Amino acid sequence: MSTLTMGSLFDGIGGFPLAAERYDIKPLWASEIEPFPMEVTKHRFPSMVHGGDITKLKGAELIPVDIICGGSPCQDLSVAGARAGLAGARSGLFMEQIRVVKEMRQAEKERGRTGVDIRPRYMVWENVPGAFSSGEPKGEDFRIVLEEIVHVSCPSAYVNHWFSYGWQQAGNIYVGREFSLAWRCLDAQYWGVAQRRKRIFLVADFAGPTAPFLLFDALPKQEVDDET
Repeated sequence: MSTLTMGSLFDGIGGFPLAAERYDIKPLWASEIEPFPMEVTKHRFPSMVHGGDITKLKGAELIPVDIICGGSPCQDLSVAGARAGLAGARSGLFMEQIRVVKEMRQAEKERGRTGVDIRPRYMVWENVPGAFSSGEPKGEDFRIVLEEIVHVSCPSAYVNHWFSYGWQQAGNIYVGREFSLAWRCLDAQYWGVAQRRKRIFLVADFAGPTAPFLLFDALPKQEVDDET
């Protein structure tokens, strides 16, 4: 089996590349604009290519990877911020993350790759729990996040507001056996860090049903509507 590869968007000081290397996943490139974090990752991961500003990346020109990771800026989603949501200049960069993934997968199709061989197959997104309640109506931003990720593989699918009382701390989506997505809110205090820091972690499998198994034992299926 060949080694899995990863690209890191909104890389910071290389948290996702560090985790990847510990599990024998090779980080090939990163996108970051802040000088100091870039110097840290150049020191820690000297072979990793730096692509710079995500808004200037062209997915078709990036080195193909199996996994795309990224925690798009959270300031507009945080309960401590102005709550501008995905309409904010910073948290709205999530849409750039989706654009890059779509462009990469389209380029792979044009190279003749199909099904599970289209890269990236997996996407990992990390963000603050404020995303569960941001937007109007309450929680609309998280619904948009889910729907935009689903659309990478299933453009006609629609994600509903499932819970009138708010989004659950963990959940999943399947579209047949073509796509799966799972999210889970984790607290750093239970993972060897001496502070309480909750974050949403979301995994998407653009070609199969494996996403929930990467985060937890599979929950009961929640199908989404497909207009086709």
